[in-house]
Amino acid sequence: MEKEIYKKVLNEKKIKRPIFLNAIKAFVVGGLICLIAQTILWLFKDLLHLEKTASTSLMYIVIVGVTAILTGLGIFDKIGQFSGAGTIIPITGFSNSMASSALESKSEGIILGIMTNMFKLAGAVIVAGVVSAFITGTIIYLFR
Repeated sequence: MEKEIYKKVLNEKKIKRPIFLNAIKAFVVGGLICLIAQTILWLFKDLLHLEKTASTSLMYIVIVGVTAILTGLGIFDKIGQFSGAGTIIPITGFSNSMASSALESKSEGIILGIMTNMFKLAGAVIVAGVVSAFITGTIIYLFR
């Protein structure tokens, strides 16, 4: 009897999340970020006539820099709250995590605060990237 009452109360109090609307928001915002990045890449490549590797590197620098600035101003967090997973595209999510953890720990000083805490959050991403790059590179080297 108590389990039935508990389930009834739980169902009444449960927050109903609009899953389909959240998925659309994430898709649109994530796609918009990718579209902006692609536009920046085309501008560097076609307007400035840079080669592909230089254009790609500059596009990454711009996207990471803009994301860090927007995180510092508190704008990127609002975009993230609106879109949910739409802002967790690897490069913007990484930049946001680095900038936000650096901002949270700035009162502890540059070395013990910002530098150590900034990489606690991003350390797993860096390790996963290095390990996967090593494995992929080894496989390509061996089976070439």
